[in-house]
Amino acid sequence: MSALPGQDLEVQLEDMRMRADPLADNTIAALLGPWTNLQQAARGNNENWAVLDFINAQMAQWQSNGGLDAWKTDSPNDDALTRELKAYVRAGIGLPAWADPVRIERAEKLFMDYGMLSCTLLFCSSLPECYVIPDLAAVLHVAGQLEAHTDHRIRSTAAMIFPVMMIGGLTRPEGGGLPQVLKVRLIHAMIRNLILRGNPSDATRADQVPALEQGGITNMHRALFSHGWDLARDGVPCSQDELAYTLLTFGYVFLRSMRKLGLGLPHEDELAYLHAWNVMGHVLGMETTLMAETMEEGEALFARLQARGRADQPLVHDVRPALGQALMKTMENVIPLHAIKPFPVLLTRYLCGKTTAKDIGIDHRVPWYSRMLFWVVMMITRGIDALGRLVFPGFSMCRMITRVVGYQFTVRVLMDQTRPLKLPPALLGQVNSMTGSWHVDPHAPKWINKLEQRLTGRGPQAGSTEARQ
Repeated sequence: MSALPGQDLEVQLEDMRMRADPLADNTIAALLGPWTNLQQAARGNNENWAVLDFINAQMAQWQSNGGLDAWKTDSPNDDALTRELKAYVRAGIGLPAWADPVRIERAEKLFMDYGMLSCTLLFCSSLPECYVIPDLAAVLHVAGQLEAHTDHRIRSTAAMIFPVMMIGGLTRPEGGGLPQVLKVRLIHAMIRNLILRGNPSDATRADQVPALEQGGITNMHRALFSHGWDLARDGVPCSQDELAYTLLTFGYVFLRSMRKLGLGLPHEDELAYLHAWNVMGHVLGMETTLMAETMEEGEALFARLQARGRADQPLVHDVRPALGQALMKTMENVIPLHAIKPFPVLLTRYLCGKTTAKDIGIDHRVPWYSRMLFWVVMMITRGIDALGRLVFPGFSMCRMITRVVGYQFTVRVLMDQTRPLKLPPALLGQVNSMTGSWHVDPHAPKWINKLEQRLTGRGPQAGSTEARQ
């Protein structure tokens, strides 16, 4: 990542706060047209609400890369709205010329190998860091009352990550990554259009969108429309710098957390993982000048974006603590033993640092016995790992423990059959099969795998059974 020619990086980042996604924004603006009689629209009296329902119904047909490629072709029976959506798909479906299939495949294999551990890091590092930026947290809050429906929003995030990072997710006809990313891209444009009540390209930094009467609103779209927004303070919702920051939480922050746990990947693997997320970012509408190609670039850009976000304080109503505490509560609820229920808070503090913990409201006191147990476990496992690797190169108690924790989060939050991921049935079956194969850690000795299976009550037979459900 580097500044544009002749432009200071700080100036570029400030400019990115007012830049969104012309392709998706123009598509939504063309579909909806101008908003009229705002107060009545806030009460649901506007034909644009029916258009949004139509868009969501059309996006439900986007299930696989191959199916989406066929869907983009116009037919004589298409109405104007459908033709507009198909033009969007045709323009957005392609991978960039710089996409490296070899690196993408390598990243997919890493995700498969570390999938159960990845779920722990999603909960305890990526998502917490997402909540740090005040205006990004504000959008998350308004878009889904995240603190009240945390498990739903977590599953929605996983519903994008899994299809992208599964084998062939971005490159094979049977993969499902491109449809999911293009859906998210269009949803971002919907959010911007609703909050700003028009195309972001028409907005200026001096604009302030006034809040409208919100009595009794339960519909997400109308809540966004009525919320109000200060462009001078917060920039455009889901702006380019926020996309860059979010992308870093899933790429750079994951790799940083692996290093902190003593599980750092080889240099080429880290580059491949960042590359795959950059390709995904391109499909999501992110500009290449904000993409980090190395861990060093990721560290510098992440720190810069986070510092800029924190400088926006103080907030009139800081929603970040409610988001962070709700996330921790969701994890605590799936941990059976009282003494280790604070472990998600302690692990998040360890991986993200004290400042992030304070920002998202998880810097409260934790029972002394839980703190002591956590650090004893951390020190013992790191010591055992250092000794064990002298004999067994693939040995890691730390990886086994985080996989056991990830298993609980995956099964009881992400893959709960009473609240499944919102994915097409065929793709959900692939995800079930993939997670069913995670009962074996390919990097661990057999006896470590047996110990892990004993701790989770899970083995090859259990994995097959879950995959069939």
